Amino acid sequence: MSTSTKSRNAPTGPSPFAVEAAALPVEKFSDPEVTAKGEPRAHVPLTALETLWFNTGTLCNLACASCYIESSPTNDALVYIAAKDVARFLDEIEIDGMGTHEIGFTGGEPFMNPDMLAMLDDALGRGFEALVLTNAMKPMRRHEAALVALREAHGDRLTLRVSLDHHTQTVHEAERGPRSWEAAMDGLRWLSREGFSLAVAGRLLPGEGEADARQHYAALFEREGIHVDARDPARLVLFPEMDESKDIAEITTACWSILDKSPSPPAR
Repeated sequence: MSTSTKSRNAPTGPSPFAVEAAALPVEKFSDPEVTAKGEPRAHVPLTALETLWFNTGTLCNLACASCYIESSPTNDALVYIAAKDVARFLDEIEIDGMGTHEIGFTGGEPFMNPDMLAMLDDALGRGFEALVLTNAMKPMRRHEAALVALREAHGDRLTLRVSLDHHTQTVHEAERGPRSWEAAMDGLRWLSREGFSLAVAGRLLPGEGEADARQHYAALFEREGIHVDARDPARLVLFPEMDESKDIAEITTACWSILDKSPSPPAR
């Protein structure tokens, strides 16, 4: 039986990243083909599966204020995926020639899944790149020796992207709970010291500019001896805030030319 009961270390107040916007009108996103204004809705065709993502399960050692999947130490609504099931999907993308080069693992906290190391070893052993989203806390630290062995065998094809919601301890712990900052920082320092391919995922407070945030993260990384280039958007990923209940623009086919973008990848 699943439950999303919060842990005793969960934050007690609202998320500092709460979206400040009007409520989403019920007319929006109600038709898959046209917008609320009757304009043709933009679509992106599936031409290749460059990254295949696996959710390892909803269980997590944290219970963040605004987790997209309501992960917590007790929420097992999405049970752990098993290594044999991951292997079946990896077989499928290889047989079907899906053009996949990267396998991503998210959660919950992936390292709480007892099959996590076997799944990583399988993906890397087949020649894929692997990206693991982790909070770098105790569940990951239990596997230090095994992770070092995977890095030694596969080098930079293994990347760990650590969630550090903000460059300040106060905001990070307001979202992730007390005593979550130093444990995450210690995990980051260990990963950097051991030479892992490393990235960080952060967020922007309402009204906080990306350039300023990158400067503050850069200062933090330098101060802590963490080898992450805060100027590189692939190494410091700053996500925009989203709230399905708040108003946001619908994307139409006209947006492709306005934004100078194409729904199809360039020819190779």
